Amino acid sequence: MEKPESSAAALSAFEDLAADLGDAGVVLGQMFGANSLMLNKKAIACLYGNNVAFKLGKDSAEHARALALPGAELFDPSGMKRPFKDWVEVPLASSSEWSGLADAALAAAAA
Repeated sequence: MEKPESSAAALSAFEDLAADLGDAGVVLGQMFGANSLMLNKKAIACLYGNNVAFKLGKDSAEHARALALPGAELFDPSGMKRPFKDWVEVPLASSSEWSGLADAALAAAAA
């Protein structure tokens, strides 16, 4: 499945998120052909169209909270109904939640 294009608003919000996490050692990289937030060469989040997918851990409270957001769903970049169970894709409409979810993904990666 081809990666959807990101709007300027989504790209800007994602870049702001990356800048906010820079002091924690997070850098921009690539995963699934998408802009990603990387910690120690491992992805903790990626921009996918106008959504950001966060690696939160399938049994975590943050994972459940993210899935409860309007329009959020398990991340399935292949589009073949094989989602990554640890990842939740959150739409731009909930971008006010992205910072907290990025912090949770960072904490999960550091654990």
